[in-house]
Amino acid sequence: MALNRKDQLKALFGTMDQMPAAATPAEKAPETKAADGEVARPRSASGAVKAMGLSLGGLSREIEEARKLKESLDSAERVSKIDTALVDTSFVTDRLDHGARDEEFEALVASIEQSGQQVPVLLRPHPEKQGRYQTAYGHRRVRAAARLGVPVLAIVRPLSDIELVLAQGKENSERRDLSFIERALFAHELIARGFERGMVQDALSLHKAEMTRFLQVAEAVPEHIVRAIGAAPKIGRPRWMALAELLKGEAARVKADDEITSSAFREATSDERFNRLFTRLQRRGQAAVGGTREILDGRGRAIAHLTLSKGRARVDFVEKVADGFEDFLGEELPKLLERFSQERGRTAGAE
Repeated sequence: MALNRKDQLKALFGTMDQMPAAATPAEKAPETKAADGEVARPRSASGAVKAMGLSLGGLSREIEEARKLKESLDSAERVSKIDTALVDTSFVTDRLDHGARDEEFEALVASIEQSGQQVPVLLRPHPEKQGRYQTAYGHRRVRAAARLGVPVLAIVRPLSDIELVLAQGKENSERRDLSFIERALFAHELIARGFERGMVQDALSLHKAEMTRFLQVAEAVPEHIVRAIGAAPKIGRPRWMALAELLKGEAARVKADDEITSSAFREATSDERFNRLFTRLQRRGQAAVGGTREILDGRGRAIAHLTLSKGRARVDFVEKVADGFEDFLGEELPKLLERFSQERGRTAGAE
């Protein structure tokens, strides 16, 4: 027991073994003889010894916990400050440009400027360029840091191409901030680069049927048109599929190319660009979509379908209308017809 305590003290204070100093006569306790004539050693205060043992035991546990904590900290990945001029994008793109009016990116820049970067990005040493890095995920944070002229906080980890794709897809799937068409293009590009379909499904956390729909859209809409439109965060798969139907004819693609080069198209938001192109193609392409036109509100959301059949028009609302809207529509419809007739008459007179 005495040796164990000595070892504990040695571990605690890091001291070398030392010979105990000889006790002075004043320090020696008097020896007494037992009844059988043997010399009996003096008893120590058992309470004090027990308390010291408990204290040493507690200190030993703290030493062990501190040792484990130090090992944990030593093995943890460190966050480094990396010059954004040394950081390249991933070899496969998972984001489309939202255009000059990307409000979410501007909000990210403002947040980092005010509160600092809260979440580090993941980089790998560039496989082909010594001294440079390649982004696995966190592309927008890298761009925001570059905009502000500050280093980006990053974890640097050696990654193979497959590990980079899995990390990139997993992070984006968990954050759920990629639009439908961005995920579809990401999946399509990975397949085109030779990655196995199952691995791509894992990277994007997709089921087999979902993966099929993603690839259908990515293959049906020409890539240059998709990139001209951008991320279109509010546009889902059904409307992208409808756009693909409208783009099947050569004449429709010529119109699309004309639209995406217009200044009005370029100055619009990504969702607005999709709606501009969709509406223009619908004007003369209703037969291709069953004679039904989608009616959108000011934010680009579908609110009703207008069906034309044998010279008659029918409006079907996507969701239940508010109470009293039927009466309001009934009162306003004659006014709309009258205004339409007046404007049509002025147009005919001008001609």
